Amino acid sequence: MSHYPHMLAPLDLGHVVLKNRVLMGSMHTNLEETGDWNRVAEFYAERARGGVGLMVTGGMAPNREGGVFPGAAGLFTPEDIAHHRLVTERVHAAGGRIAMQILHAGRYAYSPDCVSASAVKSPISPFPPKELDEAGIEKQIADIATAAARAREAGYDGVEVMGSEGYFLNQFLVRHVNRREDRWGGSYENRMRLPVEVVKRVRAAVGPDFIVIYRISLIDLVPEGSTWDEVVTLAKAIEAAGASMLNTGIGWHEARVPTIATSVPRAAFTWLTARLRPEVSIPVITSNRINTPGVAEEILAHGDADMVSLARPFLADPDFVAKAAAGRAAEIAPCIACNQACLDHTFSGKISSCLVNPRAGHETELTLAPTPAPKRIAVVGAGPAGLSAAITAAGRGHAVTLIDRAAEIGGQLCMARRVPGKEEFHGLTDWFATMLARTGVTLRLNTEATVETLAGFDEVIIATGVTPRSPGIPGEERAASYIDILTGRVTAGPRVVIVGAGGIGFDVAEFLTVTDSPTLHPEDWMREWGVGDPARTPGGLATPQPEPPARQVTLLQRKPEKPGRKLGKTTGWIHRAALQAKGVRMMGGVNYEAITAEGLQISFGPERKDPTLIAADTVVLCAGQLSERSLAEQLIAAGITPQVIGGADVAGELDAKRAIDQGTRLGAAL
Repeated sequence: MSHYPHMLAPLDLGHVVLKNRVLMGSMHTNLEETGDWNRVAEFYAERARGGVGLMVTGGMAPNREGGVFPGAAGLFTPEDIAHHRLVTERVHAAGGRIAMQILHAGRYAYSPDCVSASAVKSPISPFPPKELDEAGIEKQIADIATAAARAREAGYDGVEVMGSEGYFLNQFLVRHVNRREDRWGGSYENRMRLPVEVVKRVRAAVGPDFIVIYRISLIDLVPEGSTWDEVVTLAKAIEAAGASMLNTGIGWHEARVPTIATSVPRAAFTWLTARLRPEVSIPVITSNRINTPGVAEEILAHGDADMVSLARPFLADPDFVAKAAAGRAAEIAPCIACNQACLDHTFSGKISSCLVNPRAGHETELTLAPTPAPKRIAVVGAGPAGLSAAITAAGRGHAVTLIDRAAEIGGQLCMARRVPGKEEFHGLTDWFATMLARTGVTLRLNTEATVETLAGFDEVIIATGVTPRSPGIPGEERAASYIDILTGRVTAGPRVVIVGAGGIGFDVAEFLTVTDSPTLHPEDWMREWGVGDPARTPGGLATPQPEPPARQVTLLQRKPEKPGRKLGKTTGWIHRAALQAKGVRMMGGVNYEAITAEGLQISFGPERKDPTLIAADTVVLCAGQLSERSLAEQLIAAGITPQVIGGADVAGELDAKRAIDQGTRLGAAL
């Protein structure tokens, strides 16, 4: 009997039957822009071999003005079609099905040639769009239909027309952007004319036996967004225009509500899909923060959707479906929704990958072949770097012993998972434990590694991490370290000053101001962020009602810049907004003069002017880290040359992305 009977049930679309109810949602990886089409093909083929029912590519531009950025990939030439055919043939040979997403960025295009319904500039782009005239609108429709026809010629099983997230078609739908008074603006019948006409023309271009998915925005989360009645009206019109399925879109990119980050509750927006499903007769797909087979099964069993869309979980583990079907769900590498190696890379022009799985996007380069010469390998340090090196090396056939002085694995992941909104890190440490057992790593906890005990190994890997750096403040013996706070060794008082406003400082501030994590309580989370019901307010915006802070916190840094400026590209604003909602005072350009019984004495600027006492019961030091390399240095002195990785190699913020990548690559190379 199947462990996940609803998730693994086939879905009949009439002309084709999908083998299960799992969609790999669209992700732009920047792989197509490399020009290495073998690499693109292998990325998708590996996920096809992993058993997913249907995949959707990253967004392909229908024309130059619609590209997300200049040079964005699309199907413009016969050569493009041939390149894409390499992808579809590889996917089909692996037993998979794949649809191409057609994405017209509209005013989100990072180009002076961007176009939209009206000349209303996006807050996330420097370029004001050109308002399209009648001929310009016709060109966009024709180009999208042509892209769909070319996708069929390239061997795709279908297309997804991107109509959500604030992109081009979504821009025509709402008064927030569409200020027109012609037949493409004004009444909702006019505003929805463009997406409906696009779907009609796409269906005519591809014929009846081809999947056409329309990505519909169920909740815009921007002012003057769509009402629920408008969403339902559009859904019915899109069905009548010839769509095969409706896929869920949540929030515009410019929305000030997080929709896919770690702190968003799992399946937080599925209630909207459940409400839409009875209104149409075609399958409805739900999305956003669905990252385990159990969550997917519960959604489908409850009847809230016909299919579930998981995007980033297929970066974390391409074998998600196959492992679930085989009863090995505990071995699925979990997506922790951190965005650090996926979306942060995408929006920085880098190849998208995954913090948990560095092979994502690098399948042709980072291979894990069985070793022809097994070695005895010691890994010292069971943090993310050491765990990744141990599991990778053991999985290739080496005999690995993992040693740590602590009583549990995880290193500083064990602190990260205690921060409200980062509960997904529990799943990551659980997965590491599962994989240690699966790959046969010998684990020795509560054990101090020494030069003598390591002398008999063929290879020694040092992953001993970091220690907190002393900021050299007079009186700092009165302060607590971030480790003291996050491990519970010290309980902070009602007034707290945090020294250091990097990622750790923000985590500590979150830990100290939040009483009960709203991530674990979806209704509380929606209230905190002002997520309302689009049936009551257009766009689904409500007034945020954050819980009062557990403590009064001041967050300081020496650098004369806005605290948190260097946090993650796609998540930094979330952390800053969350702390602002808790009344956290943030200050840059501070000199730390002394820690006293009354609090922290500070001054400002090179002149050390305006001396001030910030009254505090507890001062917490988050002033950076130093590499813990003492054992490595002892080994070198004894004539043993170790491999040094992770924080022991380079001390930085709690950088699990770099640590896991370094550990995996070393484990693959030994």
